[in-house]
Amino acid sequence: MSSNFIEAMIAAVARAPAASLTVASDVRPGETTLGAVVSAGRRMGTRMTASGIEPGDIVACMLPNWREWLVVAVAAAQAGAVMLPVVTIYGAKELGFILRQSGAKWLFTPDRFRNVDYVRVVADCGALSALERHIATGPAFDALEADGPIAEPAFRSAADLSLLVYTSGTTADPKGVMHSARGFLADMETMHMLRSGSDDDAVISPWPPGHVAGALSMYRFLTQGVPLVLMDQWDPARAAELIDRHRITSSSGTPFHLSGMIAAADANGHDLSSLRQYLVGAAPVPASLIERCQAQGLAVYHCYGSSEHPTVTSGVVDDPLDKQLHTEGRAIAGSEMRFVDDDGHDVPSGADGEICTRGPELFLGYLDPALNAGAFLPGGWYRTGDIGRLDAEGYLLITDRKKDIIIRGGENISSKEVEALLLAHPKIVDAAAVAAPDERMGEVVRACIVLVPGASLTLDELRDHFAAAGIARQKTPERLSILNELPRNASGKVLKHELRRNP
Repeated sequence: MSSNFIEAMIAAVARAPAASLTVASDVRPGETTLGAVVSAGRRMGTRMTASGIEPGDIVACMLPNWREWLVVAVAAAQAGAVMLPVVTIYGAKELGFILRQSGAKWLFTPDRFRNVDYVRVVADCGALSALERHIATGPAFDALEADGPIAEPAFRSAADLSLLVYTSGTTADPKGVMHSARGFLADMETMHMLRSGSDDDAVISPWPPGHVAGALSMYRFLTQGVPLVLMDQWDPARAAELIDRHRITSSSGTPFHLSGMIAAADANGHDLSSLRQYLVGAAPVPASLIERCQAQGLAVYHCYGSSEHPTVTSGVVDDPLDKQLHTEGRAIAGSEMRFVDDDGHDVPSGADGEICTRGPELFLGYLDPALNAGAFLPGGWYRTGDIGRLDAEGYLLITDRKKDIIIRGGENISSKEVEALLLAHPKIVDAAAVAAPDERMGEVVRACIVLVPGASLTLDELRDHFAAAGIARQKTPERLSILNELPRNASGKVLKHELRRNP
């Protein structure tokens, strides 16, 4: 295995220069090859170095699933910089925090995408003084990747910080999760072996590349040369058509992606028979969905991971059906798990406990070192905040969440952040945010509020309040419950399990 990203990319080009990239986009569609993408990225990286980017500097990339994202990833590796993907749905508030905390030197964004003016978002984020350059797609971007010399790559150790991913997690502000090239490459190599890759492999990715899952798909193309089809916004009918046309063999997503795609294929007569396996993560998976896929000969299995530890466990196509249906698979090679109580002591075998993990894919720590003390146990064990246990055969069962998150279509939403915005409304005196089941998205945000005496509030008014705050749209409540009071225990803690139980 190559020691860093640029070495892995150069090696992949030597093996498979013609590996295909298809961008299914209404904005920036196109087809190209791995060799062309890596060459363009190395030219851009050479120009980055000439412009003053040094090894270890942060380069932020707020681009969708486009060819340009891949070019920036190669450029950052060529210059020895740290790649910082940022999800495109973030507003000025989140972007400003990320740029200020990370100290990013350069930022790449679209000019416009999904009716968002990114030049305006960047101008409003309050972090321009820290940036040396903001490059929007268009002439400035094109000039950086235009024909020109390619220098020798900047040296970076495999153990150095190479990828910085922000996750909302359970806190109001996003958390910077630091990864080395060694860890990320180890994850991709292990998953490649588990997938039993063959010469006709082709992947379609619905994941935004600002998330770990999306970044893994992008880097898999760049470092392993697996043909890739990208979608910059989810359309199940288009996904089914692309799988049929490109003979896609594997993909990953949430139940939302999978169920919509299968329904669209049935409705439009698309052939999904090339799709041999589908890795489902980031949301609870209904057993009925996996059973439906089994009936069509599609092996669907779960995985478990996070931004901090991308893949801890995974199913495989040969797992017994009951394990594919009801577990998250077994620990991948090198990954370890233990289960502890609130004091960090191991629970008895087979008992529920907080899942703690370690392994070669584990992150280096948080960019804010103050977050690390509570995140690890002695010995480098990462406290995931999730509750689970192993069955007799070593398969992982997730039984609860210690962290108070809402997972909407695979997107982690901090209830704490939502609650802070709710309480900023002049008509609201008490508030809690919980997950509400949703057939399409898995979960959506439900606001449980207590109003000022005599006041009234509609869901549309609440949406306007969130829009005015400049927050990402998926965090806006989609259900509203107005209560006389919130249920609390003797210490004053809101009993969210009661709110979830009584919609």
